[in-house]
Amino acid sequence: MTQQSGKHISLELAGITKVYPGAIALNDIAMSIRGGEVVGLIGENGAGKSTLMKVISGAIAPDEGRIVIDGQEASHLTPARVNQLGIALVHQELNPFSNLDVTANVLLGREMRRGFFGFLDQVAMQERVAPILEMLGTRFGPKDAVSELSLADQQLLEIARALSINLRLLILDEPTSSLTLSETNRLLEVIRKLRADGVAVLFITHRLAEIADVADRVVVLRDGRNAGELSRSEIDKDTMVRMMIGRDVSQFYEKSDNVAGKPVLELNALRTSAYPHQSVDLCLRAGEITCLAGLVGAGRTELARAIFGIDRIEGGSIEMDGQPLPGNSVPAAIAAGICLVPEDRKGEGLFLDFAVTENIAMPSHAALARRGFVDAEAVTRLAEESRKKLQIKASSLNRAVAELSGGNQQKVVLAKWLAMNPKLIILDEPTRGIDVGAKAEVYHLMQELAGQGVAILMISSDMEEVIGISDRVAVMCRGRITGILSRTELTEENILRLAVE
Repeated sequence: MTQQSGKHISLELAGITKVYPGAIALNDIAMSIRGGEVVGLIGENGAGKSTLMKVISGAIAPDEGRIVIDGQEASHLTPARVNQLGIALVHQELNPFSNLDVTANVLLGREMRRGFFGFLDQVAMQERVAPILEMLGTRFGPKDAVSELSLADQQLLEIARALSINLRLLILDEPTSSLTLSETNRLLEVIRKLRADGVAVLFITHRLAEIADVADRVVVLRDGRNAGELSRSEIDKDTMVRMMIGRDVSQFYEKSDNVAGKPVLELNALRTSAYPHQSVDLCLRAGEITCLAGLVGAGRTELARAIFGIDRIEGGSIEMDGQPLPGNSVPAAIAAGICLVPEDRKGEGLFLDFAVTENIAMPSHAALARRGFVDAEAVTRLAEESRKKLQIKASSLNRAVAELSGGNQQKVVLAKWLAMNPKLIILDEPTRGIDVGAKAEVYHLMQELAGQGVAILMISSDMEEVIGISDRVAVMCRGRITGILSRTELTEENILRLAVE
């Protein structure tokens, strides 16, 4: 991880503009970064951050403007040329080669060879990768299969790949969205070390506390334009939020005093395939927001998948409204009024190439059918009502979901289940990768649903979110619930103590 030719990078952007049909993604953007500094880049979903990163990384070309690297204007940038210049981008969307091992993924295209016939030098490659993984504190090694890695581990794999080049500028796009608190702290330490070594870091995240912790400057984008810049002494959460959305977010969590009603779902000595020797007892009540907290690998997602019928249960029982839940299947869970908003909304929650309308109506086709045919007018009405209720921002309901921002994609996932009037909503990392404005809207919706008597089970690794929105927190560790905290007991210290037992 040495800087290219020992020279610190200098990057200047001036007048960068990018126009797509019907939308101006970037409008006269100016920004600079130097070796040895960390610049935070923030803005709501759709503000232009990802487009700007694609311009810097050579994935797309700007329609107007200049990119100057090391004092020389850089035209016709390509990803290969950008890597030669010592610039690496870690994307928010992960695309590992799951059929290869960790070493092959990290050094893809830069393999080390030996002998006359040029066979891969597996030992040398693994020795090259091992110290990078050690610095990141990963739980996986150079020989491990990528297909066995969790979402959080895949995120660290992408970061390891970036660190393996002769790095001068590291661009991180939401690098901590899937990481635990300890993994996040380890990554922030890596960023500080890179800065001390003269590497420039451009850090994009919706977790503003991380920006305040590590950034030397903050550049704010809003609606594709520069909204301002903050020096180190000016960085604080309220100022960043105000610059991002153009208004104050008062009472961000808007916590209501929810009154718990009758039991909706009861887990009795439930055992999952992830932890077959541990049992879980838990009661979820109408009108209550219960959070499942814990470290990655504690078994929270696996428990949610078992409740929803995706994964087989190894023992125990699930009761809904006091009656045993028939079978262990998704159709049975949906029929009972249970829905699941998964962590991986792109891979498991949406049909990306389908229109917004089709995604929202998909689970409700039976209710929207007349004489065996889906009523197109009813589908359109449902989608339009959902757009208004959840404030889904889309130029057209016929637009492919893949073209929406992360926050609006999450709203579409919520909309399709809310159309079925569920009794229990399970939300797995519901605000992962969405901006503060969209987060506030999701929190408001959760409060509104709880007020209507819906039981909510939220899985979250965001400690501020857990404390801010929950009525109760059930903490998991290695497949079992180690304690349940009431709202008055919610502190970071109390949650972490139970999470690491």
